[in-house]
Amino acid sequence: MDLDALVNLTGIAFAASWTPGPNTVMLASSGATFGWRRTLPHAFGITLGFPVMLMIVALGFGQIFLVVPILATVMAWIGFGVMIWLAWRIARARPGGGGQRASRPLSFLQASAFQWVNPKAWAMAIGVGGAFITADAPLRQALIAGAVFMFAGLSATQGWALFGTAIGRFLGQGNRLAIFNAAMGLLLAACAVWMLLSR
Repeated sequence: MDLDALVNLTGIAFAASWTPGPNTVMLASSGATFGWRRTLPHAFGITLGFPVMLMIVALGFGQIFLVVPILATVMAWIGFGVMIWLAWRIARARPGGGGQRASRPLSFLQASAFQWVNPKAWAMAIGVGGAFITADAPLRQALIAGAVFMFAGLSATQGWALFGTAIGRFLGQGNRLAIFNAAMGLLLAACAVWMLLSR
């Protein structure tokens, strides 16, 4: 991978990692509800989970959608279902107290696994694989792409988690936080619907 390609890939990685999407919505809500420290496993799950997925897809796994086209439809519906479930979970998230059962942030493994049903992650992984991974050195290029996205993802996941934490401090633990989480849940549900309809 030459320098120009690396610069282009880095720009794409930072833009894709920082722009709003399912991961950023969930991180902002988690930061607001649980704080930065408790959101770290979720953030690291995304930071490491997507680059691993990207490398696997870039090395040929994405070709399975050309061989079995119905699989893309199945994955889209699974992703839609998971995102709607997560939207419901976010909308009802509470840090605990008040006689309510406390919610929990996503774990490292849950956040990593979510990347495999996240339509935005699939689109990015297939796009990057097609544009930047060539037949002459696919493993090396996939490792470089994974490292670039891991670095970009680390900055974005921490940034969105801290943004959510700052919002949480402003909102407090009462009705304003509940309204914020309901809005984040609706936003994630809207993302799910939009991604399904835009296929």
